This record gives sequence, structure tokens and C-alpha cells, in this order.
Amino acid sequence: MILLDPDLDPDPAPPAKVTKRRSAPPPAAKSPQLRLPAAATLARFLAAAQSAARVRGQVTVLLTTDAALRRLNSRFRDKNKATDVLSFPANPLLPGPEKIAGDLAISVSTARRQAAAQGHTLSKELKILMLHGLLHLAGYDHDADSGQMDRRERLLRTKLALPQGLIERAAAAKCAPWRPAARMQRL
Repeated sequence: MILLDPDLDPDPAPPAKVTKRRSAPPPAAKSPQLRLPAAATLARFLAAAQSAARVRGQVTVLLTTDAALRRLNSRFRDKNKATDVLSFPANPLLPGPEKIAGDLAISVSTARRQAAAQGHTLSKELKILMLHGLLHLAGYDHDADSGQMDRRERLLRTKLALPQGLIERAAAAKCAPWRPAARMQRL
């Protein structure tokens, strides 16, 4: 199930310039690359990714703001900063007629920035984040394992036709060659 935070602006536009002429063309069109996809599109992907990741039970995905992710990250992980995706596995001991796998919370603002930096659509970035979160719900933890989550994510991204994932990006950033500051190069 996909939920949209009411505080989320699903398609922020650049501020319009005030013009005196009525026949002036409209301001620059919103980038279709960074538009929020339909909830139905994301729900279809969620079902396919859940099946591929073998996550059984209901998963709810909240698409929200950086501020909301910062509050959740602070409350549940003691990290007072925004992040891209948080996963909340369900307590398997809670009784109920329906199995609940857990919840995901995704910052659309952060996803937009990451999509622009990676040169792909917001839709692809949201799908990458959903898959990453689903793997956490399945019990994987890239901070504590020996590469199992990374390997599983790579396999599923290939199967689901997704580009480079979060773990690979973080590894690439760590391995990037050091470049001295411009002022140091002049010395």
C-alpha cells in the first residue's frame, strides 16, 4: 500500500516569475523526470519487488518529506538527520488475522535529489529505495553482514530492471580517488 503524506508537495514547481504581459509563455515546465509517479504505478512495483524479495505480508510505504524522515530517524535510530529510506519490520509476535511484513518511509525530497544526481527518474529512485527497504524488512543488514544484502540487491535490481543501488553508490563514494583542493593544486 502506498500512502502520501498530506504535507508532501507531489510536484513542486519552480517559482513563477511575475510578468506584466498576459501573452508571456508559462514558466519553465516541471521536469517530467522528477515528477512523482502515480501511486498505482508504485503499488504494482511494490508487489513485484515484494515477490522477488520473498517478503510475505502487507507492506505500507509512506512517501513523505525530509522533515518527517528526520523526525522518524531521530526517534527510532537516535540519528538527528534526514535520510532517504527507513524500514520498520513488524513485530512477528503480535497477533492478527493478516500478516504484516512492516512499513517503509521514503523522503521524496531526498529521492528527487538523488535521482537528479544519478541522472534517472524519480520513479526509478523511489523503486530503488523501496527495494532497499524491502530487503531490510526481509532481515538483511548491509551494515552488519559480509555483503549478502549487496549481492541480493544486485540480483534483484537486475531482475527488476533497476540501475545502481544505494550500497553500490556508497561503496563507490568511499573508493573515489582523493582530489586535493584547488588552492592546494596551485602550490
